[in-house]
Amino acid sequence: MSDQPYFVDIDSMRRAFAPGTEPPPLLLDFAAWLHGRPWGSVGCFDLAGKFSDAAPIVDGSPLRRAFALFMSLPEGSAVGAWLGADSDPLQSPIVVLGSEGQNEVLAPSLEGFLARIALRRFEDRWSDFEPHEDAEDATDELTTWLGKRLKKKSLSDLAEMPSGLPDFGRWIEEWCRNREEFWTLHPILADLSDRLTAHRPQGRRSWDRSHFEIAIAGRQFQARVLRRGRQPVEEAAAIEPLLRGLRDEMWHAMPQLGLWYSMGFAMYADGRIVPHFDYETRPQIGEAPAELTEARADLERAPRPERWVPAWLA
Repeated sequence: MSDQPYFVDIDSMRRAFAPGTEPPPLLLDFAAWLHGRPWGSVGCFDLAGKFSDAAPIVDGSPLRRAFALFMSLPEGSAVGAWLGADSDPLQSPIVVLGSEGQNEVLAPSLEGFLARIALRRFEDRWSDFEPHEDAEDATDELTTWLGKRLKKKSLSDLAEMPSGLPDFGRWIEEWCRNREEFWTLHPILADLSDRLTAHRPQGRRSWDRSHFEIAIAGRQFQARVLRRGRQPVEEAAAIEPLLRGLRDEMWHAMPQLGLWYSMGFAMYADGRIVPHFDYETRPQIGEAPAELTEARADLERAPRPERWVPAWLA
């Protein structure tokens, strides 16, 4: 195994916490302790923030304030604090949004989560929180550091999973089901589906679907269908007003998010559409990145908190 160190991105971790909320000092101290150490020595993960938009759940954008995701696992799962109303990030449950639908509470608090990593309490279910087999185990060092940091002689009590923890898996399942129903019944998406009838998949299997990519930046617009590569959508002129209207509607519903720049969606044989929205990435229009003047015009029209403005747009 290489001597590659852990990837630690403090700036992205700060951005993952909603405006008005700061990362707990313990998390920042752990990041400082981890920085420069060989990857895999206390687990197989990156310490970097991401928004719920990019998490493996249905329509995660509206949940930005509900999560502070500060860790990524190799297979795409996201880990972080599940924040309730006015919740203290240090005392919020630490959860995983699993890439294969395994959504659960990992620990009742950040202290408990780090204690469980240090004491290797995840070996039965989440091997990514175990030292890599080819790395030198540094969990004893983590145990010593964490005990001093928390002024505790033993971490065993912190590492216990108490009874009565919320059923996070059920909460996420209900969220995903409700959002799928919301978009299935949304009048703009129903109209969009009708206008794209020619692109519906011909198969009858439940997983058959056609994929589309939409990009909007100011006056720029592009619609493509993924069929033997990315192909122009003939109905682009007809669907552009619908998608611009949807974009504005979503902005008015959640002003702090601003305007999205990209939308991807799958359309099934029955016409159902499941969308995903990207507020972070600079979109491609043709073969070039969207013009900054156009994207910044959107930002001026729909301002966001400074923390939620991506670097390319600032």
